Amino acid sequence: MTEQVSVSAESSKTRNLFLGILFDAIGMLSFVVPFIGEFSDVIWAPLAGFLMTWMYKGTIGRVGGVITFLEEILPFSDFIPTFTLTWIYKYVIKNKNAS
Repeated sequence: MTEQVSVSAESSKTRNLFLGILFDAIGMLSFVVPFIGEFSDVIWAPLAGFLMTWMYKGTIGRVGGVITFLEEILPFSDFIPTFTLTWIYKYVIKNKNAS
């Protein structure tokens, strides 16, 4: 039973990494079309905030969702890989502190 739980946790960790990289890439697409692309953030910002809260439950997801929304809605701040940074915080930094 313990082995199955750790495999599930590991697959969730990997899934969140791949989804995070994909969502960060989608958020950066607005740089492809300068200035006009920034208007796409009006749609992407709330969706990205929701996706962050869906991927990470609890406080990490709620705080990450707000930060992601603000990062996406503010002009010219799309270069920050918020999803990937949240993954690093949850699975690298937080786990290191828990050990």
